[in-house]
Amino acid sequence: MSGVRKGPPKHQNKVAWKPNAGIKINETEVGGKFRPLSEITGVCPRCKDQIDWKRKYGKYKPLTEPAKCQKCSKRNVRQAYHNLCTGCAKEHKVCAKCSCRVDQVVGRDISEVEAEKKALEEAIKNARERDRRSLLRAMNKGKSQSSEKNLTQNDVKVGELFTASSLEEYAEVNHDDEEDQVQVI
Repeated sequence: MSGVRKGPPKHQNKVAWKPNAGIKINETEVGGKFRPLSEITGVCPRCKDQIDWKRKYGKYKPLTEPAKCQKCSKRNVRQAYHNLCTGCAKEHKVCAKCSCRVDQVVGRDISEVEAEKKALEEAIKNARERDRRSLLRAMNKGKSQSSEKNLTQNDVKVGELFTASSLEEYAEVNHDDEEDQVQVI
């Protein structure tokens, strides 16, 4: 039988293949520097890996207009390669891409992100002026470093920016310190 070969490849690739290597990407287009692709949410880990692969190897095509949900038939699907809107996927507890039943989906919902931002703003509001400014400086420094070096949030460990494990705890500790200082004076 010709064509049946065993063993390593005859010629090994020296450099990994890069999609669009010779094409200059406009930074203002989706996927560029100023408008990065949206976070993949509402899917199972297997589907997230598939979508990541498409992005990595230049096969990803973002949606130009919202697609129709297969459960409720409304034009609510706003992410590429999703078949269900976020509401239907949450309600039925299934993956928005493959519609298989999943215990835990990848990514966070927009409502969760907004709730976290609201809690962060509340913690900043309750902190002392000095602590508030140092916290805002640390947050801005973290944003500028992450945009320059593409750091993930997991790289920042508890205790580097502030000693408390959560912002609420940080606000309480500083609020208690402030009360102690008032009583001493």
